Amino acid sequence: MEQKHPIPPFTEETAKQKIQLAEDAWNSKDPVKVSLAYTPNSEWRNRGTFLNGREDIIKFLNYKWSTELNYKLKKTYWAHTENRIAVRFEYEYHNKDGQWFRAHGNENWEFDENGLMSKRYASINDVPIRQEDCKF
Repeated sequence: MEQKHPIPPFTEETAKQKIQLAEDAWNSKDPVKVSLAYTPNSEWRNRGTFLNGREDIIKFLNYKWSTELNYKLKKTYWAHTENRIAVRFEYEYHNKDGQWFRAHGNENWEFDENGLMSKRYASINDVPIRQEDCKF
C-alpha cells in the first residue's frame, strides 16, 4: 500500500510539513510527481473544473503549466483536524502574451489513512499585476 508521510492524524507540525511537501511538488511543475500525492481516485474541484483520479490530474496540470508560465507558488497553513488540512495560497505566473497574474485562494484537503490526498477543493481568484509587482 502506498504511503505519503506524514500520515494522519495530523498535528500542527505535521500539517505544516505536508503543506511544504505539496508546495515543493507543485513548484517542481512535474505533473506525475504531483499526482503521486493523491489517491488513484482522488476528487478535485479547481475553480469550475472537476477532476477524478491521477490521469485527470496529470492532464490538467500539463495544460495548466503550458499556459501559466514561470509559475511560482507559496502555500501557508490555515487550520487542520485529524485528516484534513486547510491552506491559503498565492501564486504568480504570466500568460503567453506576457501579462502577469497573482492568484489568491484557499484549498481544503482530506487525506486517507496512508497520507494520500483523497479530496482537494480549491477556490481561486486571479488578479492581473505588473511584472515589477511580482513577489515571488
